[in-house]
Amino acid sequence: MRLVSSLVIVALAGCATQKADAPAPVAPKEAAPVAPPKFVADPAKPMPPGLDESALDVTADPCSDFYQYACGGWMAKTEIPADRPLYSRGFVSIQERNEQLLKAILDEAAANKLPAGTAFGKQLGDYYATCTDEAGLEKALPGGKKFIDQVTKVRDAKSLATSVGLIHAAGFHPFFDISAIQDLKNSTEVIAGLDQSGLGLPDRDYYFDEDKKDVREQYRAHVEATFGLLGLDGKLCQRKADEVMSIETRLAKVSQSRVERRDPNKLYNRIDRKGLNEQAKDFAWDAYFSALGASDVQAINVNSVPYFVELAAIAKDTRPELLNTYLTWVVLRSSTPALPKRFQDEAFLFSSKALTGAKADRPRWKKCVAYTDGDLGDALGREFVRRAFGEDGKARTSAMVESLQRSFEGNLKSLAWFDEPTRTAAFEKVTRMVGNNKIGYPSVWRDYAKLSTSRGSFFANSLAANRFEVQRQLAKVGKPVDRTEWLMSAPTVNAYYDPQKNEIVFPAGILQPPFFNREATDAVNFGSMGMVVGHEITHGFDDEGRQFDVDGNVKDWWSPAAGKAFEEKAACVKKQFDGYTAIGEVKVKGDLTLGENIADLGGLKLAHAAMADWYSKKADADAQYRFNRSQQFFLGFAQSWCTKVRDETAKLRAATDPHAPPFLRVKGPLGNLDAFTNAFQCQPKAPMVRSGADRCVVW
Repeated sequence: MRLVSSLVIVALAGCATQKADAPAPVAPKEAAPVAPPKFVADPAKPMPPGLDESALDVTADPCSDFYQYACGGWMAKTEIPADRPLYSRGFVSIQERNEQLLKAILDEAAANKLPAGTAFGKQLGDYYATCTDEAGLEKALPGGKKFIDQVTKVRDAKSLATSVGLIHAAGFHPFFDISAIQDLKNSTEVIAGLDQSGLGLPDRDYYFDEDKKDVREQYRAHVEATFGLLGLDGKLCQRKADEVMSIETRLAKVSQSRVERRDPNKLYNRIDRKGLNEQAKDFAWDAYFSALGASDVQAINVNSVPYFVELAAIAKDTRPELLNTYLTWVVLRSSTPALPKRFQDEAFLFSSKALTGAKADRPRWKKCVAYTDGDLGDALGREFVRRAFGEDGKARTSAMVESLQRSFEGNLKSLAWFDEPTRTAAFEKVTRMVGNNKIGYPSVWRDYAKLSTSRGSFFANSLAANRFEVQRQLAKVGKPVDRTEWLMSAPTVNAYYDPQKNEIVFPAGILQPPFFNREATDAVNFGSMGMVVGHEITHGFDDEGRQFDVDGNVKDWWSPAAGKAFEEKAACVKKQFDGYTAIGEVKVKGDLTLGENIADLGGLKLAHAAMADWYSKKADADAQYRFNRSQQFFLGFAQSWCTKVRDETAKLRAATDPHAPPFLRVKGPLGNLDAFTNAFQCQPKAPMVRSGADRCVVW
């Protein structure tokens, strides 16, 4: 689930000027307008299980600012931990609980105390033990320098391609990256995908936008300082920083924007090896694939032909010394977690000052838990699931998925703007999607038997894990699609929709309070976890997902009339979020966040309808509480998104995140829903209520 401003801008009335010799007319006295009554819950009734009473701000009017009403108490009492750029009642609080359990598992692994027969316990123990050995990290630089010396021997275009292939084989990504992907227009075929990469700043726009000039300057200083940690002369470090900036800026100029990359048709250029050699001929592709260990790869898609044409030009016209500097920098910044503490301190100093605002670096053990989950996620996830995941959560989430499917299908039947052929195709797609759902953990766990680790050094283990993953990816090319594979580890606090497999996936990590709470009322769970399910289903029919058919191919299966109607409805959502401010003067990007906003809006509508249907079979359930079922639903939703964000992170996310800020993910969609305005008896002109042409309804 792939960060303040008022919801409604109120225009100030202008004052008419009266002539000096004309008395101002006296308006008849009228009674002052009476404000509509504010919603007040009955405090004598018990709180519904699953809602946090202390998180509420009951002095706020839910029809004026529902986020403040649901989260104001939590916001007032919560401080962002020094080592975090943001903190949330939902995602981050669960991550912290999961983190503690994962640490316990990995401490046992490092001490060789995991239960007998634990799969890949040696790899887990070796990896985590060397990662947390901070004294050992101080001895890592010679190994890093040796690797850099081996791969930065550029003399000409051919040797550049060889160097890039060797570095890619080690899991680092100068210039571009390579992975196994499903062909966008033939989802049964696995091919190699070459994609733009190689930038050290978060986005291409950071290299050009005037308001990001300070970040650029800090980044250049960071590059210079990092080269200095290698013991290089000051003037040489300055020159190398300039060289890095020159190449990265050149790459940024031809990189696709994040909005462009939301259109799958702009990412499809199946040119294969022959076309790559023809269109980007000055990059020695045969030498590259040989060094990569993938000489036989022929089926290839590139995300952008102009990008790879420019790459070839860089290979032809750039001095070897400059290219070696850039390659060195990519390896340095990519391997920083395995280098001595001074490298990590420098990376944190840049990141905290320029991008995140975090006040302290994360403790080493927390980093190592994250690194282990990233490189050995299925090995760690197996033990996490055994200790933490109850089958009750899987069963109840499965029931929710089925109820949300019925809700979506019922909604499809009522859509007047859908014609029958498009409606039939949509039915087929959602039926297949729900049938493909994955909940909790994979049915087939990844095999790490070929990953060789030791208690020698974290740099070596990290490199081995990178190489293992690169080879695992390349081995998929030309093979049948593995529909059992997960793109997230089981402990991950997230969920996703994969348009090419047309499947929805809910890891065990997110099936915990406040998203899923075994003790909560069904209404609260529908508002939190049910909304997540509805959100992912709706992704199959947002502005991006709708371009994929039931089989996961990019194909226009919409009638012209239905497609036009969708685009008009989606334009309403874009306009709504374009009108919001993320922080200060930084606006929300309605085009970048469009898919997530459509999914939020659809997910809420579907989940509420599913909840109503659920309770129709349980007439008296949960009726005794302070809030009725609809109120519980919306509070359960909002309280799972209570979030505090540092200013620097809010600006970063506004520039790069396809999700709107959390407070707007609550306030934005609710104003479009009759179910919300009815639940809290909001008056038509209340700030939370959108009406007329401003009300957006897609699904």
